[in-house]
Amino acid sequence: MLEEIKTKEAVLQKVKELGLLAVIRGPSPELTLQMVDALVAGGVTGIEITYSTPNAEWVVAELHKKYGEQILLGMGTLTEPAQAERARAAGAVFLVSPVCEPELVKAMVATGLVVMAGALTPTEVLQAYRLGSDVVKVFPGVLGGPGYIKALKGPFPTIPMMPTGGVSAGNVADWFAAGVVAVGAGSELCPPQLAREGKFDEISRRASEMVGVVRTARGGSS
Repeated sequence: MLEEIKTKEAVLQKVKELGLLAVIRGPSPELTLQMVDALVAGGVTGIEITYSTPNAEWVVAELHKKYGEQILLGMGTLTEPAQAERARAAGAVFLVSPVCEPELVKAMVATGLVVMAGALTPTEVLQAYRLGSDVVKVFPGVLGGPGYIKALKGPFPTIPMMPTGGVSAGNVADWFAAGVVAVGAGSELCPPQLAREGKFDEISRRASEMVGVVRTARGGSS
């Protein structure tokens, strides 16, 4: 079980300790719950439910009731300011957006939760951080790869970054070597198609594999 994660500082520390967030775009509310069960069974406890998941807020509320602080639960793909407070009310302890729209980021920051705003260019990275993003989500990570993160860390060595998009078990080590604090893994870790086909054991297997490679990439810590 995770230790107390009620404070923003504790949540941010836990994100860094886990080093891995599963980015879930579930095909249905029920299958999404089963996807999370499979991920947790495989050792993944950092869970991000995206707003592109049907009835996403209900899913988060159900997961919060079931798991409490056994998992680190957040909501992602926020695109509207009003979603920030609704996500907090549902039980999210961190908020993620693929964009850095000022009004949206301000609303996310106002919740008092850990915020991860999306950015790609150097200008966006700095803007996201100055607006209050605790970790800058570099998205889509697949465009530049680990080498791009390494380049960004030149002018921004103290800005925490997390790539999403293009993260796989095969390149996790490269991302951490480039200086990220965590990675967000979506379709490579928990493809919606596997859920549709009822292959939850495969999701658990992928989860276990990913946890292992993250631990190895970070020198044995997780």
